[in-house]
Amino acid sequence: MFGLDESIKLERRSNDLLAIGELLVDMISNEYGDHAGSDGYTRFFGGAPSNIAINVKRLGIRSRIASAVGEDGFGTFLLSRLQQAGMDTDGIKRVGEATSMVVVSKSKSTPIPIFYRAADFQLTVDEALTKWLRNSSIVHFSCWPLSRQPARAAIEQIIAEARKHHVLIGFDPNFHKMIWQPGEDGAAYVQSVIPQVDVVKPSKDDADRLFGEASAEQHLQRFLDLGARLVILTLGEEGALVSNGAETVKFETCATEVVDTTGAGDAFWSGFYTALVKGYTLREALKSGFAVSAYKLKYPGAIVELPALEYIREQYGMGKGGHIA
Repeated sequence: MFGLDESIKLERRSNDLLAIGELLVDMISNEYGDHAGSDGYTRFFGGAPSNIAINVKRLGIRSRIASAVGEDGFGTFLLSRLQQAGMDTDGIKRVGEATSMVVVSKSKSTPIPIFYRAADFQLTVDEALTKWLRNSSIVHFSCWPLSRQPARAAIEQIIAEARKHHVLIGFDPNFHKMIWQPGEDGAAYVQSVIPQVDVVKPSKDDADRLFGEASAEQHLQRFLDLGARLVILTLGEEGALVSNGAETVKFETCATEVVDTTGAGDAFWSGFYTALVKGYTLREALKSGFAVSAYKLKYPGAIVELPALEYIREQYGMGKGGHIA
């Protein structure tokens, strides 16, 4: 069990976080509202794992990303942005499919997405990816690669390898029926993955899509009943409910200004993972996640120029804490 007032013991390796999955273009509307009333869109770097990999590097830990993009201008744009952020792009495969894209409505609550997918799920495991995994302390992925083959088989292999080598597994169960093949019960498959990972962070919207509408407390219990070790159920402006199965705690949001919610969940993961690696207790790591998310909410786009984690913690009235064993 993960004690809330204890730090999670991580295997210290040459890389801290390996993020695996979608690398794509976010087209975000220039106006608030649904897509029917939007006349213009701005291109942003996107994809939750890639956002997290860049964020944690800026916050102060080491990261790598494994993904697939097309041999097109959008693919080149994404690789260029990774390189500008100082990221190693050796794990990005270029494939003969169009780079995936999500068209997103600018929002102060939950963005409305439209998905255009091709290249992102052309992900396979090779010798290099296996080596990176074994040399990482944490591996992170979302529902996206699970929703299509061959990426699903790759993630299943990654999970087995991570468990074998004591790599902490973080899973974002950001379930959307639209990213699954017609007729496939994606919700049931996602539920089967939950007992195989260490940390899950659904939003209330994710849980509603996964289980059907219910209260936050009911959703939290569903994840625990499935075998989740640590559940972080985010509730937007109402903060989050967190449970390790023995203790449930309510956390308040740190956000005071909201410009765009796109990437807020990725920012939370980033602050949380960075704090874990730096040796903060689980409770302080959760607070760090909220602080980084609040910082991001003040800016448009999925990722922003984040300062070091310690600076953000100070901005939100948190102590320095942490240590690297």
